[in-house]
Amino acid sequence: MRVLVTGMGGEIGTRVAQLLEEHDEITDIAGCDYAPPRRRLRRSEFQRIDARDRDRLVSLVTDFAPHAVAHVGIYEPDSRLSPREAARATEACTVHALGAAARAGSLERVAMRSGLSVYGRGRGRALMPDEDAPLAPNNHWGRLLLDVESVAAGIGRRHDVTVCALRYATIAGSHVPSPLGRILRLPTVPVPALADPPFSLLDRDDAARAMVEALVRGHDGPLNIVGPGATSPWQAVCFGRRLPIPVDGLGWRLARRATEFLGAPMPDHVMDVLRKGLTGDGSRAYDELGLGFVRPTQEVLTDLYAWATVTPIIEATRRVA
Repeated sequence: MRVLVTGMGGEIGTRVAQLLEEHDEITDIAGCDYAPPRRRLRRSEFQRIDARDRDRLVSLVTDFAPHAVAHVGIYEPDSRLSPREAARATEACTVHALGAAARAGSLERVAMRSGLSVYGRGRGRALMPDEDAPLAPNNHWGRLLLDVESVAAGIGRRHDVTVCALRYATIAGSHVPSPLGRILRLPTVPVPALADPPFSLLDRDDAARAMVEALVRGHDGPLNIVGPGATSPWQAVCFGRRLPIPVDGLGWRLARRATEFLGAPMPDHVMDVLRKGLTGDGSRAYDELGLGFVRPTQEVLTDLYAWATVTPIIEATRRVA
């Protein structure tokens, strides 16, 4: 099986490629992204291509003619790209890469990144939505993910391809470029003054493992990927020994400006997580993908605040000098 990995240069895409390399039945792995992977890949072929460069991307995919696509080239706003650039890159990568893969004639299955934001939060919406809950996103990220799911599903119907949309909880960790993670690590963190809604966090390795399992098994249909347990803004901030700043109403506008000034922009979907929470029912994925252990939210939160101590090797530095 030949597998194409879009977004291979990111933390999740690189880890997906590493896990795919462990499967003997996967003979060839090709990937692309606007930035190269930062970890070693043994037999994956990577090409540095901006998703908006249609000609180069289509040429790569057409020549490779993949049997399967791990579509990780879906960029969270203010993670690695600004909201506008993330939307453009996501739309271009989805249309060009999946379209070219389908036209190449060998495509059988797609596993793609999505998120719990497609369900939306607020009055009348389920607190713990499962895969059958209505889709009613109330922020830009959720609407973008739903659009990508629709494009992939349309390609699947037209070309008889299985499509699995992995609706991830918020992916975070000490080395994951997560906008929510950056905000939670600030010295002072805005939290809702009159509420403390629950949200779930997902480990990068669990997200990658779920995608590989969905691809290898050829699962068709959406799956929520959520670890056990949840936290809340107040709990997370106190756990990280940060100073919580209660915010309400128009104060969130000031909070967004303040966090951006401190180097941690707050896109609307992250503000929704802090104000309304974000979690879901992930039990179906455990059965369908055989995931086994998935790190609980509290462990991911512990990792988020964990930073290795850098010890300068003075003697060795002097000898080199």
